[in-house]
Amino acid sequence: MKLGKNCCVKDSATSEQAFTSASHESPDNIVSEKDASRAGVYGFAILMFALGFCVVFALTLPFLSPYTVLASAIAGLALSSTFRVATQWEHVALLRFGRFRRIAQPGIYVVIPFIDSVAMRIDQRVITTAFYAEQALTSDLVSVDVDAILFWAVFDSEKACLEVANFPQAVRRAAQTAIRDAIGQVSLADLSLRRRQLDHELQEFMAEKCEEWGISVISVEIRNIKIPNELQDSLAREAQAERERDARILLADVERDISEMYVDAARTYNQEPGAMQLRAMNLSYESARDGKGVLIAPSSLADGFVDVATSK
Repeated sequence: MKLGKNCCVKDSATSEQAFTSASHESPDNIVSEKDASRAGVYGFAILMFALGFCVVFALTLPFLSPYTVLASAIAGLALSSTFRVATQWEHVALLRFGRFRRIAQPGIYVVIPFIDSVAMRIDQRVITTAFYAEQALTSDLVSVDVDAILFWAVFDSEKACLEVANFPQAVRRAAQTAIRDAIGQVSLADLSLRRRQLDHELQEFMAEKCEEWGISVISVEIRNIKIPNELQDSLAREAQAERERDARILLADVERDISEMYVDAARTYNQEPGAMQLRAMNLSYESARDGKGVLIAPSSLADGFVDVATSK
């Protein structure tokens, strides 16, 4: 963005673009008016030109000549250059003899030809900026590609105009630097697990950085983390090995608990012979309950039935 050009800040990147192609996006595409309809602005300029032309032409009609037509055209250009329109979502920075004069609000504003000039048009809506960190190193020296998106808006148009050149590009580059620093302070595992926390940390850093430019950072969202393919296979095998280890540990704990219960049961049966006999009777009952087989019981088991009946 150059100071002498009219411009309107828009979405700096399309979210559907491929990672590799979008990461090399030209800075000239950051500032664009193609998404905003300016038909009303152009229509008002044409109306002012026609009004100035018709008035002067009507006044000079008795003296009709090529010079009167030229004078009418000059009057139309002067009127259309003097009265201009700012759309509802933009502010217009005006300079007078190269010095900042004021910020024109939405609606009709006056520009004195050859004295005042429009420095830039500043969009007041929320702007999305996609930014990327390619081959950034984590704290455990793993190279990753990170795709993120930044939501921001201009709250002080004067600062955005005077404090930094090409503020959309400055915001984007500051975001790229911030995300590289954040990635370098965490491991690959933490990068995946602490994504929301990293979003918040980046948002706080960017808000402090951009405040002096008159820009408010609303949020930062990490959309995608891409690691090398060979490392993906290694991480998958490592995760599978960890799951198998956890499963084996759980199985061992269960078997240990079962063996401890068996020991307690054996100790109880040893101390209480009657309990052992009742358990044997219960097993016999369970095996013969369906009536499809014949139970052959030893005499000791029959004596147990008698002893239990006698004790009652």
